[in-house]
Amino acid sequence: QVQLVESGGGLVQAGGSLRLSCAASRSIFSRLTMGWYRQAPGKQRELVATITSGSTTNYADSVKGRFTISRDNAKNLMLLQMNSLKPEDTAVYYCHALLTLPPWSDYWGQGTQVTVSS
Repeated sequence: QVQLVESGGGLVQAGGSLRLSCAASRSIFSRLTMGWYRQAPGKQRELVATITSGSTTNYADSVKGRFTISRDNAKNLMLLQMNSLKPEDTAVYYCHALLTLPPWSDYWGQGTQVTVSS
């Protein structure tokens, strides 16, 4: 079992920045593909960005050039640096982990609210 704890959400004005953190409970962090998803009110949860154990990254088109995902395997920590925030980035942001070996389990954090005011 992997427990994920997000932090760093809050209220920011448009154009501002926030940094989200996700701490994982297990030393198998290096075996996890990590990611951030978000869900706005009335909308489906959507991918924001992912990062493999080898630090290969993937971003949603809507955040490319503004958000940066990173990880520190020694600290069991994943970060999401969000710059040039827009009101449409307002959502609950969830940390996700996918185990890249059997039993291929996946895990979710509890979510952190990000609100961008115009």
